[in-house]
Amino acid sequence: MLQTSNYSLVLSLQFLLLSYDLFVNSFSELLQKTPVIQLVLFIIQDIAVLFNIIIIFLMFFNTFVFQAGLVNLLFHKFKGTIILTAVYFALSISLHVWVMNLRWKNSNSFIWTDGLQMLFVFQRLAVLYCYFYKRTAVRLGDPHFYQDSLWLRKEFMQVRR
Repeated sequence: MLQTSNYSLVLSLQFLLLSYDLFVNSFSELLQKTPVIQLVLFIIQDIAVLFNIIIIFLMFFNTFVFQAGLVNLLFHKFKGTIILTAVYFALSISLHVWVMNLRWKNSNSFIWTDGLQMLFVFQRLAVLYCYFYKRTAVRLGDPHFYQDSLWLRKEFMQVRR
């Protein structure tokens, strides 16, 4: 079971990684003249998103629901977050590769293709990723995920039928 002190530490780490992600999304375009710094920020941002994915799955694995074998229940409860996080991660990597590929060669010119602009807008929908991720992280702190309860027994009986 996730202890309160451990949960607050994990939640703080998740919020710190989300804050870094939002910071880079907000201010990375100001560093287009220095592509090396932008590249480092992008790499750290992608690693932060990957760490957030790992942390959320570790939190899933730690629940009593998962240990009772109701993985499908967890997936259905949090499938929006799982899918949105995977899409956001793919969009982020795609945008970072495209931006660095265009700007590395000529950092003095301002290059925006239509495709890059569309990818930029979709990737900046990170607000949805942050909202759903934070909601999932907070909901996973609910004690009924970590102990046997009546609703879990009902769900288990529905699965057995």
